[in-house]
Amino acid sequence: MDIFERSSYNLDYKLNDMVELELLGNALSKAVNMDDEAFNLSKPYWKIKAYKKGEFYNEYHNVCKHLGFIIQGVFRIYRADEGTSEEKNMLFFSKGKFVASYTSFLSQEPCNYYTASVDTSLILYIHIDHLNKLYRESHQWERFGRFIAETAFHQLMSNTEGFLFKSAEERYQAMIEQHPEIFSTVPLYHLASYLGIKAPSLSRIRKRMVGR
Repeated sequence: MDIFERSSYNLDYKLNDMVELELLGNALSKAVNMDDEAFNLSKPYWKIKAYKKGEFYNEYHNVCKHLGFIIQGVFRIYRADEGTSEEKNMLFFSKGKFVASYTSFLSQEPCNYYTASVDTSLILYIHIDHLNKLYRESHQWERFGRFIAETAFHQLMSNTEGFLFKSAEERYQAMIEQHPEIFSTVPLYHLASYLGIKAPSLSRIRKRMVGR
């Protein structure tokens, strides 16, 4: 039974010592130097979930109540033009990163965009009420809360500065540095939308980069 089959049976299962928790613990240790004692406080609250391609993590006008940690797969945040239905990608989240509709998650107000899985994906997730409880109980978890807020701000500023001051090729280079495996799972037109260019332009950029 693979991880996706297993997770489909355990959507409400409280995790203990699964390998996915080890990956999460390592990520928290790296991000905020969290020790085992603090991490163990959170173990009763994490759940595991598999997502099908295109399945929503959070929908338009919904309040994002969960923070996820990606074990496998890629998620995207996007908006859909009400007139043309054209989708414009804003952010990608890949393996080993935390995923949320950050503006909604941090403010607990309805979201103005969609967050969905680009490919078959697997995450660990925790409810914001449990996170707030951990923030009150542990300075290390409180530090993690600041890390999440700072990460959201950094992503917003990096995207804004990229469109204002960087070429499409520079934005492409930054994207593959942040998400090294993204081309194996994300369609080219999604990546082009994120970069603010058309798919043929992205193909030309990739050819130039390979030729160097």
